[in-house]
Amino acid sequence: MANNISRSESYAAAGVDITAGYRAVELMKQHIARTNIPGVVSGIGGFGGLFELDMTGLTRPVLVSGTDGVGTKLKLAFLMDKHDTVGIDCVAMCVNDIVCCGARPLTFLDYIACGKNVPEKIASIVSGVAEGCVQAGCALIGGETAEMPGFYPVDEYDLAGFSVGVVDKAKIFDPASVKAGDALIGLPSSGVHSNGFSLVRKVFDVENGGLDFYCDDLGKTLGEALLEPTRIYVKPVLKLAESVTVKAVSHITGGGFYENIPRSLPEGLTACIDLQQIGPQPLFERIATAGRIPMRDMYNTFNMGIGMCLTVAAEDADEAVRVLKDCGEDARIIGEIVPGEERVTLG
Repeated sequence: MANNISRSESYAAAGVDITAGYRAVELMKQHIARTNIPGVVSGIGGFGGLFELDMTGLTRPVLVSGTDGVGTKLKLAFLMDKHDTVGIDCVAMCVNDIVCCGARPLTFLDYIACGKNVPEKIASIVSGVAEGCVQAGCALIGGETAEMPGFYPVDEYDLAGFSVGVVDKAKIFDPASVKAGDALIGLPSSGVHSNGFSLVRKVFDVENGGLDFYCDDLGKTLGEALLEPTRIYVKPVLKLAESVTVKAVSHITGGGFYENIPRSLPEGLTACIDLQQIGPQPLFERIATAGRIPMRDMYNTFNMGIGMCLTVAAEDADEAVRVLKDCGEDARIIGEIVPGEERVTLG
């Protein structure tokens, strides 16, 4: 077998241990197996991941793709030496975008670039990726681990991913259908998610300690609160779409409310957000206070406790909230669509 005979002493002397890669693959197989769903044709190890598309119930199937990474949140994982949750973030950042079109994620591939391949650490990262795929209902069908000595520090890595989903063309969420009077429904976040960490790291000076400080208002240490993985909203959003017409969905990522909500609005309409319905957010309050950050900047950087915003007709709002609550979501109506050019107003 190639993984027994492929060994380059010269490459190892340059800092790349091929056999460590094989060991990592063996360790991650048990995690990848958890993500197998109908349609998976090939296991890992080939040059491409194979997936057979089930066309049942699809009149005009449209493939939807998304790619993203975890960003500088990884710095906290390095500092805390905890690597089994950032994979969830990676999956979430991709599949939460895909579901904004009404698509069901099918497959996921990851890319891990590191300074030194420590098989146990790589397997831990992939365990998080697998957990994210399970939460999203998609299959982890491949990936790549690149050992890059001299490019990354030996104890650091980067993590990115790519997902493909499918939706029937007639069922794609249509932001053009949004009109004045429609309701905005918010789905709570699990904290900062995976955006704004360059600012978070600066505010708390995390490289110089403080992550193990226990916060009574958070019920955990600051580091644990910040490293909390991004919530995956795929299943509740798709469940809602079975009973209520979902007009548009905004994934609240980098750029916060001001950048993301307008992406799902036609021109001439404003999303009027009722901040009283969002409620107090201790973690974000800590960030704002510690960094002396104006509220306008907070809502233009972070999700502020709302990870996803859905637009439905006013008459469907109560039913939408009920369905989402049945899915375990603490959904609430957080505003409405009104005529205007401001795009987003907070009050």
